[in-house]
This record gives sequence, structure tokens and C-alpha cells, in this order.
Amino acid sequence: MQSPSDRHEYPSHWEADVVLRDGGTARIRPITIDDAERLVSFYEQVSDESKYYRFFAPYPRLSAKDVHRFTHHDFVDRVGLAATIGGEFIATVRYDRIGIDGLPASAPADEAEVAFLVQDAHQGRGVASTLLEHIAAVARERGIRRFAAEVLPANTKMIKVFTDAGYTQKRSFEDGVVRLEFDLEPTDRSLAVQRAREQRAEARSVRRLLAPGSIAVVGAGRTPGGVGRSVLGNIREAGFTGRLHAVNRALPEGQGELGGVPAYRSVRDIDGPVDLAVVAVPAEHVPEVVTECGEHGVQGLVVLSAGYAESGPEGRERQRELVRHARAYGMRIIGPNAFGIINTSPEVRLNASLAPQMPRPGRIGLFAQSGAIGIALLSRLHRRGGGVTGVTGVSTFVSSGNRADVSGNDVLQYWYDDPDTDVVLMYLESIGNPRKFTRLARRTAAAKPLVVVQGARHGGAAPQGHAVRATRLPHATVSALLRQAGVIRVDTITELVDAGLLLARQPLPDGPRVAILGNSESLGLLTYDACLAEGLRPQTPLDLTTAASPEDFREALARALADETCDAVVVTAIPMVGEGSAGDAALAEALRSAAAAVPAKPVLVVHVELGGLADALSVAASTAPQAGPRVRPAPESEVRTVPAPPPAGSHLIPAYPAAERAVRALAEAVKYAQWRREAADPGKVPEYDDIDEKGAAQLIGGLLARGQGLTLGTEETCELLGRYGIHVHRALPAPTPDDAAQAARALGYPVALKATAPHLRHRADLGGVRLDLADEEQLQRAYTELTELFGKPEELRPVVQRMAPRGVDTVVRAVIDPAAGAVLSFGLAGAASQLLGDTAHRLIPVTDREATSLIRSIRTAPLLFGWRGSTPVDTPALEQLLLRVSRLVDDHPEVVAVTLEPVVVAPHGLSVLGASVRLAPPPVRDDLGPRTLPTY
Repeated sequence: MQSPSDRHEYPSHWEADVVLRDGGTARIRPITIDDAERLVSFYEQVSDESKYYRFFAPYPRLSAKDVHRFTHHDFVDRVGLAATIGGEFIATVRYDRIGIDGLPASAPADEAEVAFLVQDAHQGRGVASTLLEHIAAVARERGIRRFAAEVLPANTKMIKVFTDAGYTQKRSFEDGVVRLEFDLEPTDRSLAVQRAREQRAEARSVRRLLAPGSIAVVGAGRTPGGVGRSVLGNIREAGFTGRLHAVNRALPEGQGELGGVPAYRSVRDIDGPVDLAVVAVPAEHVPEVVTECGEHGVQGLVVLSAGYAESGPEGRERQRELVRHARAYGMRIIGPNAFGIINTSPEVRLNASLAPQMPRPGRIGLFAQSGAIGIALLSRLHRRGGGVTGVTGVSTFVSSGNRADVSGNDVLQYWYDDPDTDVVLMYLESIGNPRKFTRLARRTAAAKPLVVVQGARHGGAAPQGHAVRATRLPHATVSALLRQAGVIRVDTITELVDAGLLLARQPLPDGPRVAILGNSESLGLLTYDACLAEGLRPQTPLDLTTAASPEDFREALARALADETCDAVVVTAIPMVGEGSAGDAALAEALRSAAAAVPAKPVLVVHVELGGLADALSVAASTAPQAGPRVRPAPESEVRTVPAPPPAGSHLIPAYPAAERAVRALAEAVKYAQWRREAADPGKVPEYDDIDEKGAAQLIGGLLARGQGLTLGTEETCELLGRYGIHVHRALPAPTPDDAAQAARALGYPVALKATAPHLRHRADLGGVRLDLADEEQLQRAYTELTELFGKPEELRPVVQRMAPRGVDTVVRAVIDPAAGAVLSFGLAGAASQLLGDTAHRLIPVTDREATSLIRSIRTAPLLFGWRGSTPVDTPALEQLLLRVSRLVDDHPEVVAVTLEPVVVAPHGLSVLGASVRLAPPPVRDDLGPRTLPTY
């Protein structure tokens, strides 16, 4: 790489794989002296017009001096990045640091000139925009705060790259050249632009996999059976609308067909483009297949082959090489060790999976990391009896296997604006990037329900084959953060399907008030109890008696839905003796007609051993007259088509075999609806005039200059927190009784005497604290008691602190988790809260509304609001403290941990009696940095 004389070593952390605007991938890396030939070859493929726009004059070829200049960088004042595909350059960008005179300079100069060159064949793919994000991040890392660029007025594409980036900029025109100057500090607009580009690019990369125009199944056996041949048959039988090819390198000469499909010995032999390759060959042969596919221009791979990271360290390295190999050709991968993908759209009809039957089409997007769980989910959604039933099916299905490349995050990007998907169900065994997942989940949940069940959550480690970032947060905390982002978290596959089908068929409830009616008093009471257990507000069940007719049900349901004090209705039903299927159909039609008259309220049915009613509910709903296109029900053997979205007023009523399952699904819908209402007004991060952000940054910089990471001393902690308006009560050391008396006189009586040894700190229950010491005599007596009980003063580390007003003891913490990001936590102090795990969490930055809800989220919150006649404490002051801690950690990523304990919240004001802060160098790149694909 670079020569020894260069100022910095090769910055490998600048290397990144990225998704471009059209869904293809490229690699971005620093340019080095080894790239001379690549640079010359790249430049020869650029048009004369593009060269003119770059150099403002005809410039047919690069001189030796140019090549030297453009490949020799110090990675500080002169930096060049290249975007590559297949190892060859497709675009370059560079910056040169300049002074106020416009001449080359070094730090502390904080401005640089930037220039791009993109190969004509790759213009319009978003390459320059992506390179701008990365070169800006590099510049900020090197202390550059502003870019300048000179562009010819006719070069409108490059001007648009700069102006659309969202940075604060100035524009001028002089000597026939447009000069653009822009600050590199991310703005709300630049981050929004970056996120929108990320979503479009990643969604298109998944769309290319799920809606290919042509497919090659590589590894299709010559005889029936085997993975490759089975998938080939599944694609064919599903009625795939594109071109299908079979590839088997052992195919005899002259054989041009396999299972009724055109067959070839190599992907290279296929005449015409191939969009997707399904790979089902042994792992040792996959690299050869990837090369063939890459050279043929295949856009993506579904790798069913096993023998990768799930098999051990050697397989993990094989998996890393597979990803590197595929991305070098601009291809994305689902898998390896994948179950496959499904798209029920009538324009695609793709079943490139091991599922022997195409699932019923519908509007549920389904993602599973496990093939076995994927089979179970598809089966449950497809069944019409034995639980939740009805004509509700799948829009698209992805089983990612080891998810070496395409992950749940990518598929969420696709489903976010997919018009064919109304509800998203995900089974996750691990989350590779929880911070990004939470961000995407929050945006997706604001548009459509997202239901998640996490497997392996108590195993302590990710499943074999899954590379994930280490997290120090317990599973309960991660779950709480997901719920904060609008994710509907459930614990089992059954609950996943129950909640998903309710959300796919019914409107969201306006509140927790539930009407219960049915022909069984006992079943009604069970439902009532289940509602109370789930935090709902049930009305007294209406017993229609076992003699109730379908008309009785219809009238009762109509009355309940018309009641303004009711937000949802649960109908309970037991078999009507002697009626049979005709009675079931009549009851189903009665319920459907009543529900259709009031479409804004959800209706659920609890049935006991009544499969006929469950089926009838679906049939009644799906065959009722509808305003709009109707789809003829097709036999199971026929290719199915996706039904048109149901018009307003039509209802698919979900039926459940147990009251607790129906109520639990309804409770999740109620909580999600409440989150949607609150998400519409998330609040704001307030500004405080007394915050000294710049002073805090200078203090942190000086402290970190001492070492890589450190826990601050008492004085430093108080000074840093004071910059953010957080004042800690002074605690003076008392190594002797005389020192204790002197400290008390300095602070003023009454005082507290505390042991601060690690085993006694914050453990008032052990007796290491003496409070309300009114004079020196009481202080000396307390000092003697502590030393007699716990040992010498040097072991106790006693301190004296002025008494704070009485109140409720609380704890405020903030931590930077390597996976989840910055998290703010709150709870009451004491062993009881620790034992119960009664702590609430929010992602930083916290808004004013989130601070308010954080305080009220713990189970012991009533103690803050006057429980059993006590005086309510000053929760507004507590909210402000939480917001200030959030601002400190958000403004300064070097602050990796803050603990305030105890925080005594009094009826008026609060007192921070103890505090600790830990600093560490900030991460080089985080979720606010440029777009990148994960590397493991």
C-alpha cells in the first residue's frame, strides 16, 4: 500500500460496501499507489465530455505526473476514494486541504477542495452521491469542516449532486465557473436525504431479488429429488411469469432440457440476461458459480447451499469470502443456508423455495431467519382450520438463513412502501444491527404494523451462522426499546400469527374498551378475565344464551358496535346443537353483515371446537358483494392470484380457538394503536440556555488526552455535569473523625455520613449510611458505629454530605451500547426495584414526551404521584434532569456511561447525591455516518 514516508497508515476502516440507486452494489475504498494501472484504465473509459467537465479543458489522457498525484495520498490533507465493481474503478473522488488563500495547506486549515469523476456507463446510479457521503465522513474525521467545489455551469448533474445533498451551502458564480461551498456538519435535511436514498437503494436491491425477469437454478439434478431439482419444480409449478433456466455442469452433451425447462451446463451458456440465480450446489463449488454469475451480469443470488458459518470457523471464513466475492460483482445474496423466497404477485408468481406449495396470496409480508420456522409460519397462514383461519395470505416471503448479506433490515426497507404488503411478520433469531433495525422499525410501524418474535433470546449467544454485534443489554431492555419503536413484540409463533391476522383483517381500535357477547356465559367470563389480565377495559359480558339465533347475534353485535363506549367487540360462540354447517354459515353471515355496517371497530370471534364457523366466517367475508374487482377462488392445484385490496366496509373476521389468544392479539392491537397516535406527535428535544456544549467538548477533549478511556473523578464529574445544568451535591471525604467534623462544619448541619466502599455503596439496607446528623456529637457517634461494624476508615471510604430534602430515591443511567446505541434508563433506587427489574428505557435523544412517558413506565411510578396519600414529588424537575442527561450523551459520543444515584426527588426540586461518568474515544463510524452494508 502506501510508502513508509506517508503520514498515516492505510485507513482500512474507510473501506465499505454500498448499495447504489438501482439496487446493485459497489465497493468504496481509499486509492493507493498500487492503483496506477486501474486509474489509467478507468480514465480511458471516460468520455471526452466528462473529462472536460472534470478538468475544464480537453484532457484526453493522464500524464505520469497526474497518475502520481492521484494515487499518492497522505490520508489527511490529500485523500482519494474509488468506487469499484469487479476490482475495477467506476468512479473516483478526492479532496485537497486548502488554506484561506486557496493554496494547499495542513491542519488547522479546515477547508478542502473536492472533485469527482464517474464513468459514463455508471452515471445515474447514485455513485457520486454515495461517494460524497463517504468523502465527507473522511474529511470530518480529519478535521475538515467545509468543502469547496468548482463546477462548469453545463455540468448540471454534478451541481445537482451537491445541491441535493442537504448540507448548508453558499453558491457563487465567477469567471464562468460555479463555486459551491458547504459545511460538512450533518443537518436534519442532509440526514433525511441520506436516509431516503438508503431506503430507495436497499428496497430496490431486494425488489430485484423478489421480482426477477429471469431465473437460473444452478445445481438442478438430472433426476427428480434433491434441493436444486425440487426448487426448479416449485418455481415452474407456481407459474413463474419470467424465463426459467436449469443449470447442471454434469449435463450430457446435447441435452437441452431438464424437467421441461431449458437446461445448460453453465450460466455463461444462457442466451440473454439472468436476473436471479438460485444456487444449490455443494459449498466447495459455489465460488465457481459466483464467478460465472458475476461475469454473466446476474443481479442477485439465493444460496440454498449449507456448509458455511453454521458449520464452524472454517465455514464462517467461507461465508465471508462468499459475500466479498458476490459483492465484487455488484450482486446481493440471500443466504447461505437459506430456505428461499416467495412472491405471490400475479405479475411474478415466484416460489423459489423449498416450500412444496405456493402459499395463499394475501397482504402479509413474512420474514424468517430459520427455514423450519418459515415452514411452520407458511403452514399456519395457509391452513383454514385448527386455529386462526380465513383467506388471509402472504404477499412476499423471505427466509434469509445465515443472512450473510440481505437481512431483516433490507427487507423492511422493501416492505415499507410495498403497496402489496399491509402487515409485516418477522421471526428473528438475532439482530445484526439493532440500532438501524430500531430506526427502520419506527418508520415502518408508523405506516403499517410490524410484529416480531425473537428466538434464542435466552441462549446468551447468537445461533450458529449469525454474525451479530455484541450487546451488554439484557433481552428485556432490547425488547423495551423495540416496543418504543412501535414494534409489536410477541413471544411465540402462535402469537405472531394471531396478532398478524387480526391486524391484516381488522381496523385498529380507538381504545381499550371491549364489549363481549355470545351464547356461553362461561366463555364470556373467561374472555372478561383475559381482558383484565391484558390491561383492557371489558364491559360486563352479554349472555345471549344457548338458544340465540344468528339474528340475535347480528342484532347484539350491531348494538355493541354502535355503542360509543365500546372500541372493540369479542364475540364468543359455542356450537348450536343440530344446526351443523348451515347454522355455522348463517351465523358467520350475520356477524359479517353487522361488522360491515360499522367498519371502524374491530371484531374478533372466539369459537370452541367449531371449525365450520371459522371457515364460514372467511367464506362469508370473501364472497360477500364488494365494490371493486373480484377474484375467482381457484382450486389448490391452480396458480393463485392476489386479491384486490378489500374496499372500505368489507371485513375478514378472525376466529380464535381460545379466549386468551383472541384477547392477547387485541391487546397488542390496542397498544400499537396508542403508539401510532403518540408517534404522530413525538415531542421535541428541548434547548436549554444554560447548557455549555462547547465548554463540555473542550473539557472532554482534555480529559481524553490522558488515555483511551477513563472513569472521571468526583471533581471532574461535577464539572462536566455542571456544564449541562446538572448539579451534584458535594460529598467531602472523611478519612478521620476530625475530618468528618470539619467537613460537616463546611457544609452545614444536618449532614449524612456514608460509606462509599464498592461493597457498601448505594446499599442503605446494609447500614452503611447515617442520616440527619444534627451536630458533631451525633456525627462522631455515627462514625464510631460505622467503623465498628464495617472496619477501618480506609476500607469504608466515608464521606460527609449535606442532607437533601426528603423525597423518593431514584436512579438515572445512560449507556452507549455497541449494538443498540445510546440508551437512557430510569427506575427507583433500592433492592426491591433491582430485584423486580423495574427499570424503563428510551433511546437517546429523548424528547419531552418520551421523558414524561419514561417516568410513568415503571411499575412503581405511583410512588412518585402520591400513592396512599403521600405527597407527590416534582416530576417536572425529574423530566428536565432526564432530558439534560440525554442531551449530554447525544451531544458528546465520548460520554459512554453516566450514572446518577441516588437522585432524591422532593415535592419541590430534586437532589443528585451521587454521580459517575465514563469517557472513551468516540466510534469512528456510527449510524449517523455514510451508508454502508454490514461486514462481518
